[in-house]
Amino acid sequence: QVQLVESGGGLVQAGGSLRLSCAASGRTFSDYAMGWFRQAPWKEREFVAGIFISWSGGSILYADSVKGRFTISRDSVKNTVYLQMSSLKPEDTAVYYCALKSGPLTVVPGAYDYWGQGTQVTVSS
Repeated sequence: QVQLVESGGGLVQAGGSLRLSCAASGRTFSDYAMGWFRQAPWKEREFVAGIFISWSGGSILYADSVKGRFTISRDSVKNTVYLQMSSLKPEDTAVYYCALKSGPLTVVPGAYDYWGQGTQVTVSS
């Protein structure tokens, strides 16, 4: 019932910036988490950043590899989560996926119930 639509991927030079968007539609949850994952060739899908959203508040978590460079945020009116990526490195090159689950935030991909189709981010040096 939940659909995720991603946008914002592309090609950027090392040191540049890019913003990804993930718009959610369909059934809403009282407490849910939205996360960004990425998968590079010959690598497992890995957690990048996530946000836990509830009426009482929320929390944010970043992977160590992107901490200080990436920022996750939410527009509650548009029901959209953003990933602002700055100081991009070639090792950030991957297909980036948006995901959603009911309940608390986790870094485990298998815990997420809904996924976007992915958007390619390529960082050249």
